Amino acid sequence: MSSSPFINELSRYMRTRGYSLRTEKTYLHWVRRFIRFHQYQHPKQMDSGSVTAFLDHLANDRGVSINTQKLALNALAFLYNQFLEKPLGDLGFQPASKPARLPTVMSTQEVAQILAVLQGRDKLIFSLLFGSGLRISECLQLRIKDFDFAHHALVVHNGKGNKDRVTLLSTNLKTLFDEQAALALSLQKKDNQQGVGPSMPNALGRKYPNAFRQPAWMFLFPSTTLCQHPFTRIICRHHLHPSVARKSLAKAAVISGMNHKRINCHTFRHSFATELLRAGRDIRTVQELLGHSDVSTTQIYTHVIGQHFAGTASPLDFMSHSA
Repeated sequence: MSSSPFINELSRYMRTRGYSLRTEKTYLHWVRRFIRFHQYQHPKQMDSGSVTAFLDHLANDRGVSINTQKLALNALAFLYNQFLEKPLGDLGFQPASKPARLPTVMSTQEVAQILAVLQGRDKLIFSLLFGSGLRISECLQLRIKDFDFAHHALVVHNGKGNKDRVTLLSTNLKTLFDEQAALALSLQKKDNQQGVGPSMPNALGRKYPNAFRQPAWMFLFPSTTLCQHPFTRIICRHHLHPSVARKSLAKAAVISGMNHKRINCHTFRHSFATELLRAGRDIRTVQELLGHSDVSTTQIYTHVIGQHFAGTASPLDFMSHSA
């Protein structure tokens, strides 16, 4: 199934349009499951009714989460609306509702507790998650060229939705950055002697075949092993896998005594947002720094700090105690 002409054609279609490898893998996964569910019928022979039946199966028979239902729907909408040019129209499918849950956040003191037991690379990773509001995938994809300490700016490439953005960069991280950059560049130098280097964006790698030798393109958090590039099949060094950071965080949470909370990598990004809003920053600014396309996504953090609008206080707070 994985090597079927149809799946290979769909894969090539996504790559020529610049979709990330992560999105490609996710969409292909759901297209395969959709085809298997319908006894390996070709998608061209099916219609919106077949899509609805599959989504109903996921929701009612498999009991998958709301986000998983949405992923499957997005994958199949892409398959029919764009690849097959056979628009599905209004499916009338509504993912099952779920109670709104506020994200878990940490105070600056709690973040400091965890950072205090981390060192070197791991301390820099989680300092960036909290200090710049990054997703873990965005953090690990950072290259040397993305850091601009002179302007307190960090460029995030290919974030969620394949968007670029600029966010905050704390000068307090300069020493940790310099130490980690020195290690990464030393590794790049050794790799270059073997004719290999960091994995490159596919189109850029073709246009500038020697760019992997430039320090600017080295990952700040390189993987410990070489691998084969999924597109070009060239041997290269990718960035660190998120599982490495997750394992380090789990250990740090126990050592720091913070394992009473459900803390994960994304908790640091949540905490970045709530701390900015608590300090009275404009919600539109926070939205831009986080890379949210809709401000309603950012507004969830105003509920976390107990203020529907950042900086808003109860009228009772303005009354004098003597009144």
